[in-house]
Amino acid sequence: MTFQREHHRQRRTGQESRAAAGTGFLFGFTTVACITGFVATYYYFVRTTTGQFIDESALVESMAVHGPAGKAATEFLDWLPTISLVVAAVVVLFVTVIRRRWAAAGIAVAACVGANVATQVLKDLLPARPYRGVETLELNSLPSGHTTLAASAAAAVFLMASPRWRPLAGFVGGTFAIASGMSTLVNQWHRPADVVAAFLLVGVFMIPAGWLIIRTGGAWNVWEGFGRHWGSSRLWIALPVVLGLGSAVVAVISLARIAPGLEQQDSTTSYFWAGISLIVIAGYLATVATTALFAYAARRRDAPRR
Repeated sequence: MTFQREHHRQRRTGQESRAAAGTGFLFGFTTVACITGFVATYYYFVRTTTGQFIDESALVESMAVHGPAGKAATEFLDWLPTISLVVAAVVVLFVTVIRRRWAAAGIAVAACVGANVATQVLKDLLPARPYRGVETLELNSLPSGHTTLAASAAAAVFLMASPRWRPLAGFVGGTFAIASGMSTLVNQWHRPADVVAAFLLVGVFMIPAGWLIIRTGGAWNVWEGFGRHWGSSRLWIALPVVLGLGSAVVAVISLARIAPGLEQQDSTTSYFWAGISLIVIAGYLATVATTALFAYAARRRDAPRR
């Protein structure tokens, strides 16, 4: 009887691993999309006149809201490294020790470290901003180090979480990363493109790491689908979609006010709000896409093999 149970467990684990392997193309495609998005973001916002103007205008206009918001943003950014590292370390260590997910912890931590090291390397290796008639600092600030730290810490927690907790972890972690990125803009540390590039760079490292975790952890990457647990409620998918669409509306209204035409207005904060919207849209788009990808990859309990 014991032998039969063990055989059944090994057979089921093997099925789960093979089911995860079938999603390798999606993980590879998503990783390539992140790389392509990173290159496109750098080229448009750093190498072109229009991109430089939009990015720099958002940074300059952030001075108009730098009062109380700037003070709060400064305090948040001062605490950000500590918050990110402590929360990620506590969750990863807790899950590793209690659930014995040693391989997953090693992969998640390695990807997190890799994303942050790559950020600092790219700051030095990427060519400085060429002069395109836009008054701006020539040094390269892309991608944002603070945003990379926050997003990679949130991603590490997401990867270590059980499938039924991942939708909630994705929404909370995505919101934390977005708040970090917005704070760097409010505090005039980074431009919107720096933040978006950081999101994409984290994806380049964390998406393959997630595939490895699902591939090697088939025994625990099993769930019952959306709505069977409050941590996997569809609310955690719906909220970022609604917030992203709302931000898209804000971006359209902000840019419409300064578009050439009879009712064109002088911009005071329009570029700033468009930049904030870009950060929110990019952050929540990544949140929804990643949550959906991992939900598909995690085999449903007692579901037929895909």
